[in-house]
Amino acid sequence: MAGLSADQRNDYYLREATRTGIHKPILAALFAAQQRPSLSDGATGLGISPANRIPLEKVSTFAQQVQYAANTVRSITHKLIDQGWQTDQIWQVEQGRYADRFLEMIANGYVPPVNESDAARLEPTNEVNLQQAYLEDWTIDCKTVGLPATFTGLDEALLRFATEIPRYYLGISYQRQALLEAHRIWQQLDTRQASKAALLEREANDPTLSAIEESQLDSSLLQTLQQFLGQYAGYPHEREALLRLVQLWGQYASREVAIANLAEMATAETEIRMIDPALMAFVQRLSRSYQGKGDQRNALTETYRLWYGLDSRGTALQELGVDAQTLTSSNPNRNALLSVAGQLDRALLDFARGIPAIYQETELQREALIRLVQLWQGFEGRDQTLQALLDEVQRLEQARRDSIDAAPKPEPLALPPRPANWTPANLQMYAAIVTHGSLTWADATQGGTYLPTHQATVDAIVNMAELAQQVCDRLGRPLSITRWYCPAETTALLRQAGLNRHAIGNAIEFYCDGLSGDQIYRMLDPWWTGGLGRYRQFPYLCYIDGRNDRTRWTQT
Repeated sequence: MAGLSADQRNDYYLREATRTGIHKPILAALFAAQQRPSLSDGATGLGISPANRIPLEKVSTFAQQVQYAANTVRSITHKLIDQGWQTDQIWQVEQGRYADRFLEMIANGYVPPVNESDAARLEPTNEVNLQQAYLEDWTIDCKTVGLPATFTGLDEALLRFATEIPRYYLGISYQRQALLEAHRIWQQLDTRQASKAALLEREANDPTLSAIEESQLDSSLLQTLQQFLGQYAGYPHEREALLRLVQLWGQYASREVAIANLAEMATAETEIRMIDPALMAFVQRLSRSYQGKGDQRNALTETYRLWYGLDSRGTALQELGVDAQTLTSSNPNRNALLSVAGQLDRALLDFARGIPAIYQETELQREALIRLVQLWQGFEGRDQTLQALLDEVQRLEQARRDSIDAAPKPEPLALPPRPANWTPANLQMYAAIVTHGSLTWADATQGGTYLPTHQATVDAIVNMAELAQQVCDRLGRPLSITRWYCPAETTALLRQAGLNRHAIGNAIEFYCDGLSGDQIYRMLDPWWTGGLGRYRQFPYLCYIDGRNDRTRWTQT
């Protein structure tokens, strides 16, 4: 642990702060201010020492120090609340952080009473250093997501949002987890299993808990939430419980992102995009159930019309390449009718199969698909259709991967015809750059991260692909590309080595499964006429480029 980076330490702080319902920057501040004790993993601690039933071996690593520091801050908070401290003595609402007086108590250290089984001893530290480190870490978190200078109104927004939860609760698993986490933090429990046991009035180690469907918790969770809202006093763990609820309900990346978005969240209503997986699963199964029946054909035709915003069914048929007059004739020729119907079926199925690849989640497209489900399944209206789609989402969540309820596996995109010559305008990510080759434009452009805009770059990549294919053939195995075309953003390491050929597209950095860079280098050395390099620091990588001069280098 001696080599932990700041981001790695921050990850530990985040996990333990979330578990205990405390403000994460206090853990970073304890580490910065305490810098003791020296730990068995080579790191320094957060000032945590053994106490009561917590022996030295339980606080001898960095992870353990963070865990018990979080427990101890939680314990101090509860002790102060029991002593009658008011919320503003612990938390500064406008600034969104711990109050100075509370930080003073933390700096003074803490010896837990003998009946405390989770809290450890916290050594005293310099108050000024602790407060400065706390504010620095909190400032970084605020700036990362652009939080406001004042947090006035946050509590009101949290309460307003949480009050609407019962109205919009749909029983989707992530919504249930949001409620379960809020309950856990409010009740100061360490695990969701313990929270589940408390809701069901059972022991946390009850073996029958795992067999209980979590949907049975819904009623208790919603009732408990309403009780919590009525009791809200603004203590830190209560606020953290509601913030965690908002974070998981909105599926935000962090507590701070949840705060930043809370002001813009008009309601707790679930976004309609939740049904997209169900819509895609329906479309992917459609071709297997299509039987060419009139109502199926009409449903798909109407979907096509709505998808492209066409004014009539006739226009839709025309766009599909079908002679609408044959279908609407009062005295049609049977053979002609069958031919046109077959042509229409093929066009509609081609459209349906392509939907997963072209779906951009626009309102127009989504409503077209909702209408498709409604017409296909014979539902009475949009509301009934949406409920059926929500039910399908729940089945998709719970289905085993080999179950008939599981979402069908996505079908590969159909590649368009290969152009005679590659240009910046016609690149195909999954197409081989060289006919019958194994290297693709996805390899060359890091999955489309860097797309060439000049023909000269495209030509250089094509030339390099031809040369690299010879390397594949010589080695008898594919190249796994780590870097190919990379414009001005080449790394400092590459600039120092003078390997700017990545910027023009005729250099490749790669590895081969099962081979070392030295093995590859020695194999290529006799015949490769361009640049060839290897890295002592990265022993599995090798480098080739398409220059006209034979060059060799080994980077130490």
